[in-house]
Amino acid sequence: MEEPQRGIRATYAESTITVYQAYSPEIGLPAVRQGRFPAAWKRDRMTWIKPSFLWMMYRCGWATKAGQETVLAIEITRDGFEWALRHACLSSYVRGLHPDLSTWQRQLKRAPARVQWDPECDLHLRPLTYRSLQLGLSGEAVKRYADEWTVAISDVTPLAREIHELVRRSELDAAATLLPKERPYPAGDELLATLRP
Repeated sequence: MEEPQRGIRATYAESTITVYQAYSPEIGLPAVRQGRFPAAWKRDRMTWIKPSFLWMMYRCGWATKAGQETVLAIEITRDGFEWALRHACLSSYVRGLHPDLSTWQRQLKRAPARVQWDPECDLHLRPLTYRSLQLGLSGEAVKRYADEWTVAISDVTPLAREIHELVRRSELDAAATLLPKERPYPAGDELLATLRP
C-alpha cells in the first residue's frame, strides 16, 4: 500500500496517541518519575511533539545529541491531539492554500499550534519520499498538553539505543521488529484540510 505524501502515522489506542520528545536527563528523568513535566520544563516556549518514532530518532541522533539524551514516549489524549490540529496553522506559507501571505502571518501569530511536514526516515535515518507530522505547541496548547492531555510519560531511551545498535550491526530485520507499531492515524479531512499543502 502506498503511503500518502503527508500523513500522520502513530501508535494509538482508542482514547490516546503516543508522541515523542527528547530532553536532557535533568528534564526527562523527573518527567518519567512524576508522570508530568517538572517545574524546570519551560511552558513559555514552543514545544514540538512527534508521532513518528524514527523522525524523533533523526532529530535526537538516537539519543546522542546534547540536551536530547533522554527520549520520552508521551501518551496524550486523542481529544487533545485533535484539538491541537483543529487550532493549528501550517508553519510555512503555501500559495493557493492560504489566501495571501499576510492572512497566513496573522493566522500563524494567533494559532496555539503549528504543523510542519518533515520527511519520514528509514532505519538509517535517511529521508523517505513521504512526510510525517511535527506538531508545535505554544501558549494555551502547551498548558493543555502539560496539564490536561498528558496521560503517561515513559523513557524509551533504552529502546532507542537497542534499535540503534542493531542498525549499526546491519541487523535491520531485528531492528524493525522492535520499532513501535505505527499505523495511519484516522484524522478526517476536516482535521487536515487546511494543513496539507
